[in-house]
Amino acid sequence: MFKSGLTELEAVAAVARRGSFRAAAIELGMSPTSLGAAVAGLEKRLGVRLFNRTTRSVSLTEAGEQFLARVAPALAEIQGAFEGVNSHRERPVGTLRINSSVGAAGELLDPFVIEFLRRYPEMKVEITTEDRLVDVVAEGFDAGIRLMDAVPADMIAVPFGGDLHYSIVASPAYLTGRSKPERPGDLMVHDCIRARWPSGGLYRWEFVRGAEAFTLDVPGRITLDEHTLMIRAALAGAGIAYLWELPIREHIVAGRLLTMLEDWAISSPSLCLYYPGRRHVPAGLRAFIDLIRELDRR
Repeated sequence: MFKSGLTELEAVAAVARRGSFRAAAIELGMSPTSLGAAVAGLEKRLGVRLFNRTTRSVSLTEAGEQFLARVAPALAEIQGAFEGVNSHRERPVGTLRINSSVGAAGELLDPFVIEFLRRYPEMKVEITTEDRLVDVVAEGFDAGIRLMDAVPADMIAVPFGGDLHYSIVASPAYLTGRSKPERPGDLMVHDCIRARWPSGGLYRWEFVRGAEAFTLDVPGRITLDEHTLMIRAALAGAGIAYLWELPIREHIVAGRLLTMLEDWAISSPSLCLYYPGRRHVPAGLRAFIDLIRELDRR
């Protein structure tokens, strides 16, 4: 009979999930060397390779896929048992792993994460930011943060912060010597800072006023895929930008960015924390959800 430790099995599952020994080591709080040794030790006892390794990628072999398919449910049950015991503690212990879009992470950090760490000193929080929508279960996260309308239908959503408002802005330097747009069509003779979705498609600017709604493929010489870069480009006078209002409010108040077409800018559903509803909720996540509901000032 093979005798394999839980650490080795968790290591295999994490490498398969992350597609990287280094990323798996970070997730498990191990050194890459220790994690590699754990996987290699298990492969030696099994007498088969579980992973195909190249300098650029790591993937499961056929034997690895079959092995993981058998052990993954058991690992989930064991993890659930630990989480169940943890739920009986007065204060949660462990690591809360959250996947968030880049823009939403700042709204999560303060006040929620900072206050959570203050209240629960035995908890740790890891936030991974990326704009693509990931499978939080498959990639080892406890929860995700996205716009309400982007949350998968099989997830439980906890909204916070209220509706999100957007502003069309430009710096005073950009508008010097140029006429300020009075209607959306005026943008077609301006330089606009274009946005690319994580899927690769270009964002068509959305306009709504009363019953009138339409989109425009605005012109522009610079295209970016990250919100903070768009803010920097707008502040530098690169063109007119269509931005989420919260991160730029201080620049608007200070006059570094000027708003326009206020009657036409859109609002969207709130941000929310979401998590799978068909498994035990870890004590740390449950405490974080309770904190969001307590502090939310929508």
